[in-house]
Amino acid sequence: MAVRRPMLITAGIVAFLVVVVFVGRWLQTESRERDAVLTVLDAEARGDARAMLGLLAPSCRADPRCVATAQLAARRARRPGSPKIIAYDSKTAYALGAATGVTRVAWTIVDHGLPVVQCVLVHRGGSAISGRTVSLLRISAPIGNQATC
Repeated sequence: MAVRRPMLITAGIVAFLVVVVFVGRWLQTESRERDAVLTVLDAEARGDARAMLGLLAPSCRADPRCVATAQLAARRARRPGSPKIIAYDSKTAYALGAATGVTRVAWTIVDHGLPVVQCVLVHRGGSAISGRTVSLLRISAPIGNQATC
């Protein structure tokens, strides 16, 4: 009986650490999605449609409508400074498996106009074992501040 107790404690610690690693990877995906969206918004604020398209999925670059939308967004939202996200609503938030959904993001550049609201189509893939992936499939042109995606 005395020999079993250390084995049970060791097994419990190992199980706890495995769970912590999986939960950490799962939660890290939230930050990765937000960072990817912010990177696209930064290119947009610079008016750099080419950089925006480089950050979006290849399917967007192959679709003339998606390319035109990114170019329009870069022209309409161009302003000096770094974007700051003021509202973020992701339909893929905390997805356990693969998921595709629209993220509504409101952003601004302090002292440079009204907020900009856009929709970003996001795909999350992978697993906690192999690693999670985040792909931005498309971004909308700016929409009304009260509009939904």
